[in-house]
Amino acid sequence: PGWLLSPAGRPYLESILHKNQRRVFGLLERPALPPTLAVPTVTYKLFLSGKSGVGKTALVAWLAGTPAPPAHHETLGIEATTVFWPAKPRASGRPVLFQLHFWD
Repeated sequence: PGWLLSPAGRPYLESILHKNQRRVFGLLERPALPPTLAVPTVTYKLFLSGKSGVGKTALVAWLAGTPAPPAHHETLGIEATTVFWPAKPRASGRPVLFQLHFWD
C-alpha cells in the first residue's frame, strides 16, 4: 500500500499530480512518464447508473480527487471522467498504470 510513497513509486505518483492535487485528464490524454519508467496501461470502462440524486457524480468526483459539486444538479446525458492510478500488483511485481474511464 505504501509503494506510491516509496522512492521507487514516487515518480509514478508525481506523473498524475499537479500542485499536489490529482490532475484531471481528458479522454485522449495520459500521464507523461520518462522512457525509463514506461509501464503497460490497463484500461477499464466503469459505467455508473442508478436513480437520480443518489450520489453517482459525487462518487466519481471523490474517486477522481476533484471537489464534488456543492449543489445537486441532474447530469444530462453521460459525463465521462478519466482517472489514472499507478499500482504495483503483488503477483507480477512490475508497476502498471490503471486507466479508469468513469461514465456517469
